[in-house]
Amino acid sequence: MFHKEKPDYNRLQYGFYTIDELVPKDHFLRQVDSEVDFDFIYDLVEDTYSPDNGRPSLDPVMLVKIPLIQCFYGIRSMRQTIKDIEVNVAIVGFLDYP
Repeated sequence: MFHKEKPDYNRLQYGFYTIDELVPKDHFLRQVDSEVDFDFIYDLVEDTYSPDNGRPSLDPVMLVKIPLIQCFYGIRSMRQTIKDIEVNVAIVGFLDYP
């Protein structure tokens, strides 16, 4: 609702939403995630990760999905891809889906 007297009224309100509520069921990245089982990546990289040495690593599936996002959306730089990931709820959901 627009408030003429208080233009920032809506900005002061907040709500709680899940990614599932914000991203349409037929979104392209949801379709990709439902068709491709990315779990095979864990088996491929298992020998390159140490389970008890060093600091925690980034999820290898996420490291594969980021260049896919770059390819799907025609983003030319990794820096711009990361910026888009920071603001696009659908992309964040794609990276976080189990």
